[in-house]
Amino acid sequence: MKKLLFLYLGILLFFVSCEKNKSQSTTSSNTTIESKVNELYTKYGKSNDAVYNQPIPDKLFSQDLKKALENAINASKADIEKVKNSNHPDEKPLLFEGAIFSSLYEGYTSYKIQSIVVNGKTADAMVHFEYNMASPKVSWVDTVHLIDSDKRWKIDNITFDSIGSSKDLKASLIEFTKSIHE
Repeated sequence: MKKLLFLYLGILLFFVSCEKNKSQSTTSSNTTIESKVNELYTKYGKSNDAVYNQPIPDKLFSQDLKKALENAINASKADIEKVKNSNHPDEKPLLFEGAIFSSLYEGYTSYKIQSIVVNGKTADAMVHFEYNMASPKVSWVDTVHLIDSDKRWKIDNITFDSIGSSKDLKASLIEFTKSIHE
Protein backbone atom coordinates (compact mmCIF):
# COMPACT_ATOMS: atom_id res chain seq x y z
CA MET A 1 0.00 0.00 0.00
CA LYS A 2 2.86 2.41 0.84
CA LYS A 3 4.48 1.67 -2.53
CA LEU A 4 1.26 2.56 -4.32
CA LEU A 5 0.96 5.79 -2.32
CA PHE A 6 4.55 6.77 -3.21
CA LEU A 7 3.87 5.94 -6.87
CA TYR A 8 0.81 8.22 -6.96
CA LEU A 9 2.67 10.95 -5.10
CA GLY A 10 5.59 10.65 -7.57
CA ILE A 11 3.23 10.93 -10.55
CA LEU A 12 1.51 13.95 -9.01
CA LEU A 13 4.84 15.69 -8.38
CA PHE A 14 5.94 14.91 -11.95
CA PHE A 15 2.85 16.58 -13.45
CA VAL A 16 3.10 19.59 -11.14
CA SER A 17 6.74 19.99 -12.16
CA CYS A 18 5.86 19.75 -15.88
CA GLU A 19 3.13 22.37 -15.52
CA LYS A 20 5.55 24.71 -13.71
CA ASN A 21 8.17 24.31 -16.48
CA LYS A 22 5.51 24.94 -19.13
CA SER A 23 4.48 28.13 -17.34
CA GLN A 24 8.11 29.28 -17.05
CA SER A 25 8.67 28.48 -20.74
CA THR A 26 5.65 30.58 -21.78
CA THR A 27 6.85 33.49 -19.63
CA SER A 28 10.30 33.23 -21.18
CA SER A 29 8.82 33.14 -24.70
CA ASN A 30 6.63 36.17 -23.98
CA THR A 31 9.63 38.13 -22.69
CA THR A 32 11.67 37.24 -25.79
CA ILE A 33 8.76 38.10 -28.10
CA GLU A 34 8.23 41.43 -26.34
CA SER A 35 11.90 42.29 -26.81
CA LYS A 36 11.72 41.43 -30.55
CA VAL A 37 8.63 43.62 -31.05
CA ASN A 38 10.25 46.45 -29.09
CA GLU A 39 13.45 46.11 -31.12
CA LEU A 40 11.44 46.33 -34.35
CA TYR A 41 9.59 49.49 -33.38
CA THR A 42 12.58 51.11 -31.67
CA LYS A 43 14.91 50.53 -34.61
CA TYR A 44 12.54 50.87 -37.58
CA GLY A 45 9.41 52.53 -36.25
CA LYS A 46 9.97 56.23 -36.70
CA SER A 47 11.96 56.38 -39.94
CA ASN A 48 12.66 54.32 -43.03
CA ASP A 49 16.30 55.50 -43.02
CA ALA A 50 17.25 52.47 -40.93
CA VAL A 51 15.84 50.15 -43.62
CA TYR A 52 17.96 51.80 -46.31
CA ASN A 53 21.14 52.35 -44.30
CA GLN A 54 21.58 49.16 -42.24
CA PRO A 55 21.72 45.49 -43.15
CA ILE A 56 18.51 43.59 -42.40
CA PRO A 57 19.33 41.50 -39.30
CA ASP A 58 18.95 37.71 -39.33
CA LYS A 59 18.23 37.75 -35.60
CA LEU A 60 15.13 39.94 -35.93
CA PHE A 61 13.44 38.83 -39.16
CA SER A 62 12.59 35.40 -40.57
CA GLN A 63 14.37 34.39 -43.78
CA ASP A 64 11.19 34.96 -45.85
CA LEU A 65 10.57 38.45 -44.48
CA LYS A 66 14.27 39.35 -44.67
CA LYS A 67 14.32 38.31 -48.34
CA ALA A 68 11.16 40.33 -49.12
CA LEU A 69 12.64 43.39 -47.37
CA GLU A 70 15.99 43.06 -49.17
CA ASN A 71 14.30 42.60 -52.56
CA ALA A 72 12.19 45.72 -52.04
CA ILE A 73 15.15 47.77 -50.77
CA ASN A 74 17.39 46.67 -53.64
CA ALA A 75 14.66 47.42 -56.19
CA SER A 76 14.17 50.88 -54.67
CA LYS A 77 17.92 51.60 -54.65
CA ALA A 78 18.14 50.49 -58.29
CA ASP A 79 15.25 52.82 -59.18
CA ILE A 80 16.99 55.70 -57.37
CA GLU A 81 20.13 55.11 -59.49
CA LYS A 82 18.07 54.69 -62.66
CA VAL A 83 16.31 58.03 -62.14
CA LYS A 84 19.57 59.76 -61.15
CA ASN A 85 21.25 58.61 -64.38
CA SER A 86 18.24 59.23 -66.63
CA ASN A 87 17.42 62.21 -68.84
CA HIS A 88 15.03 63.35 -66.09
CA PRO A 89 17.00 63.15 -62.83
CA ASP A 90 14.46 65.44 -61.15
CA GLU A 91 11.75 62.76 -61.30
CA LYS A 92 10.88 61.03 -58.08
CA PRO A 93 12.13 57.44 -57.76
CA LEU A 94 10.07 54.79 -55.99
CA LEU A 95 10.92 54.98 -52.31
CA PHE A 96 9.55 53.53 -49.12
CA GLU A 97 7.27 56.27 -47.89
CA GLY A 98 5.43 56.37 -44.65
CA ALA A 99 5.83 53.92 -41.81
CA ILE A 100 6.27 50.55 -43.53
CA PHE A 101 5.94 48.52 -40.30
CA SER A 102 2.65 50.15 -39.26
CA SER A 103 -0.87 50.50 -40.67
CA LEU A 104 -0.90 54.29 -40.58
CA TYR A 105 1.19 56.06 -43.22
CA GLU A 106 2.14 58.80 -40.74
CA GLY A 107 3.42 56.25 -38.24
CA TYR A 108 2.69 56.36 -34.54
CA THR A 109 3.47 58.48 -31.53
CA SER A 110 3.18 55.59 -29.06
CA TYR A 111 2.63 51.85 -28.95
CA LYS A 112 1.97 49.17 -26.36
CA ILE A 113 1.96 45.41 -26.66
CA GLN A 114 -1.59 44.38 -25.73
CA SER A 115 -1.23 40.62 -25.72
CA ILE A 116 0.90 37.74 -26.90
CA VAL A 117 -0.47 34.37 -27.94
CA VAL A 118 2.04 31.55 -28.36
CA ASN A 119 0.91 28.50 -30.30
CA GLY A 120 3.80 26.06 -30.52
CA LYS A 121 6.34 27.43 -33.00
CA THR A 122 4.27 30.52 -33.90
CA ALA A 123 3.20 33.56 -31.93
CA ASP A 124 1.06 36.64 -32.45
CA ALA A 125 1.70 39.91 -30.65
CA MET A 126 -1.20 42.35 -30.73
CA VAL A 127 0.26 45.87 -30.70
CA HIS A 128 -1.91 48.91 -29.93
CA PHE A 129 -0.73 52.12 -31.60
CA GLU A 130 -1.71 55.76 -31.24
CA TYR A 131 -1.01 58.77 -33.40
CA ASN A 132 -1.85 61.98 -31.53
CA MET A 133 -0.44 64.54 -33.97
CA ALA A 134 -3.87 64.81 -35.60
CA SER A 135 -7.26 65.63 -34.22
CA PRO A 136 -8.98 63.39 -33.39
CA LYS A 137 -6.31 61.00 -32.17
CA VAL A 138 -6.02 57.82 -34.27
CA SER A 139 -5.58 54.40 -32.67
CA TRP A 140 -5.35 50.93 -34.17
CA VAL A 141 -4.06 47.42 -33.55
CA ASP A 142 -1.59 45.57 -35.78
CA THR A 143 -0.65 41.93 -35.30
CA VAL A 144 3.04 41.02 -35.41
CA HIS A 145 3.47 37.37 -36.39
CA LEU A 146 6.57 35.56 -35.17
CA ILE A 147 8.01 32.12 -35.78
CA ASP A 148 10.37 30.06 -33.66
CA SER A 149 13.29 29.54 -36.03
CA ASP A 150 16.40 27.78 -34.75
CA LYS A 151 15.15 28.25 -31.17
CA ARG A 152 14.89 32.03 -31.70
CA TRP A 153 11.74 34.06 -32.14
CA LYS A 154 11.80 36.05 -35.38
CA ILE A 155 9.30 38.42 -36.94
CA ASP A 156 7.71 36.76 -39.97
CA ASN A 157 4.98 39.20 -40.99
CA ILE A 158 2.68 41.96 -39.76
CA THR A 159 -1.05 41.98 -40.40
CA PHE A 160 -2.16 45.58 -40.64
CA ASP A 161 -5.33 47.02 -39.18
CA SER A 162 -8.17 47.89 -41.57
CA ILE A 163 -7.26 51.62 -41.34
CA GLY A 164 -4.28 50.92 -43.59
CA SER A 165 -4.24 50.51 -47.34
CA SER A 166 -2.38 47.20 -47.23
CA LYS A 167 -3.36 43.87 -45.73
CA ASP A 168 0.06 42.80 -44.49
CA LEU A 169 3.76 43.64 -44.66
CA LYS A 170 4.90 40.81 -46.96
CA ALA A 171 2.15 41.55 -49.48
CA SER A 172 2.98 45.27 -49.50
CA LEU A 173 6.70 44.55 -50.00
CA ILE A 174 6.00 42.18 -52.90
CA GLU A 175 3.61 44.72 -54.45
CA PHE A 176 6.20 47.49 -54.03
CA THR A 177 8.91 45.36 -55.71
CA LYS A 178 6.59 44.45 -58.60
CA SER A 179 5.64 48.10 -59.16
CA ILE A 180 9.31 48.99 -59.71
CA HIS A 181 9.86 46.18 -62.19
CA GLU A 182 6.80 47.05 -64.29
